Amino acid sequence: MANELIPFEEPGQRITAQASATVTGKRFVNISGNRTAGGKYQVAPATAAGAVFGVATYDAASGEPVGVIRSGIVPVTAGGTIAAGARVEVGTNGQAVTLASGVAVGQCVDGVTSGNDARIALNLL
Repeated sequence: MANELIPFEEPGQRITAQASATVTGKRFVNISGNRTAGGKYQVAPATAAGAVFGVATYDAASGEPVGVIRSGIVPVTAGGTIAAGARVEVGTNGQAVTLASGVAVGQCVDGVTSGNDARIALNLL
């Protein structure tokens, strides 16, 4: 079929990307450049109040592969106290913080204090 739609990525699918800077697991990442020659997306820590591609599944140095999750409810390190039900944005170092003036990237499903894992229902679309 000449016009068959085949998705590049399916919802809930884990993506293997390449870190273009040091990435910390359980923190937000964003696209940082064109795909590599091998076809991997390049990611780096997301900018505070900015857009998000997903959440890194583990630590990775620049140039190393890193898993990225783009949907579901996932643990993200909290950069401050977040109430249950609060919408969140990216804080410093890719951490989750209560939405102030940035881009809403999800919702906290349980209250959490700074430095702990927040359960974030991702809303990246």
